[in-house]
Amino acid sequence: MMRCSPPGRRRWLRQAAALALGALPLGRAIASSQPFPSRPVTLWVPWPAGGATDISLRVLADLASPWLGQPVTTENRGGAGGTLAMPVLQQARPDGYTIAQMPQPVFRAPHTQKVLWDPIRDVTPIIQVSSLTFGVLVAAGSPLRSLDDLFAFARARPGELTIATNGIGTTPHVVLEELFTARGLRYIHVPYKGTSEQLNAIASGQVMAGVNSTGFGPAVDAGTLRLLVIFTAERSKRWPQVPVLRELGFDIVAKSPYGLAGPRGLPPRVLSVLHDAFKKAMFDQRFKDELAKYDQEVDYLGPEDYAQSCREIFAQERAIVEKMGLARTGT
Repeated sequence: MMRCSPPGRRRWLRQAAALALGALPLGRAIASSQPFPSRPVTLWVPWPAGGATDISLRVLADLASPWLGQPVTTENRGGAGGTLAMPVLQQARPDGYTIAQMPQPVFRAPHTQKVLWDPIRDVTPIIQVSSLTFGVLVAAGSPLRSLDDLFAFARARPGELTIATNGIGTTPHVVLEELFTARGLRYIHVPYKGTSEQLNAIASGQVMAGVNSTGFGPAVDAGTLRLLVIFTAERSKRWPQVPVLRELGFDIVAKSPYGLAGPRGLPPRVLSVLHDAFKKAMFDQRFKDELAKYDQEVDYLGPEDYAQSCREIFAQERAIVEKMGLARTGT
């Protein structure tokens, strides 16, 4: 065994330390040079499993996987009006292995309640996927056959009308508030975590009406639910007999675009790989057909345009909640 004098031992320790420190950047360089992705990517869906958005995003993930060369697995985190994926993105490493859907409520929630995340500061927009529109629904056998019928019931029997949405602060909830508050009418708001359980509640009579995205399409076509009004600018080709809010005297068009985002600071190389894979998946006919079931279409925006759109939506949502008196106060 080699023996070192005290001076020699100190010199040997300094040399060993220098070698160890020198190896750290090399280790990082090796790690950073690994091809992306080298393991599965997780896509967080902020809605319960089984709804239209969840199903379509699972199809999208499946189609993107071959282009990435790794599986894209989906995880559900429903509740809080579709905002529960935001803390996941905020806390995730910006390595591309954690991404999430960005629904419209994430741009509204910071203006109506105190949250610890920011939908502009804390994310890297990857791609806009599609846009949702909404409508008011009742069970097929309901005596309520129009929006005026809902108003008349609320006027005659204050506080008895039950209407479901997919959560407090979501687009359906905000539109309901505008429709009923403007007339001095009250209703009982019943929030649900996701589309499937809400549609079941409407069909079974647990609630008298509901407002949801066009994930209701199959149920309406099957005759389980009746669509009273939709929130688009023009009548739907699929349901041409159903009026839009503008025809009924309300200057409201509710469109809810959504896309995918990663954590803040996603490297450009990783962003490019994710964008390209999901863009190819989006324009696959299988995904287009899945969207068509819910009266949706591909609504593509690339990273820069999608980031600009996110900033504009964030500002628009602030103006809307302030106009409606829903803005939070204090810090």
